[in-house]
Amino acid sequence: MNAEADADPEPDLSLRDRAILRAVAEGRAELSGPGWGDLVIDGRCCADQTAARRLIRRGLIDLPADGTARAARPRTAACLTRQGRGRLEPA
Repeated sequence: MNAEADADPEPDLSLRDRAILRAVAEGRAELSGPGWGDLVIDGRCCADQTAARRLIRRGLIDLPADGTARAARPRTAACLTRQGRGRLEPA
């Protein structure tokens, strides 16, 4: 694997970004809405959907890889990608 290909093009994360990633890592977040673009944390809509969508676009948050997530459900669990986990781990 090429380390540069796996590198996040935007290395800086705000405290809010990190809090969102921690909620996802703790299993407290779900994706909902059209195209799974809305983030729900602890049963409530994430207060900063712009930050949540930015983290999704950056490839840090995604659907589970098990294939069951795309069933016709209003919400599905969110999970961290390998990049997302790497961003939470200390350097």
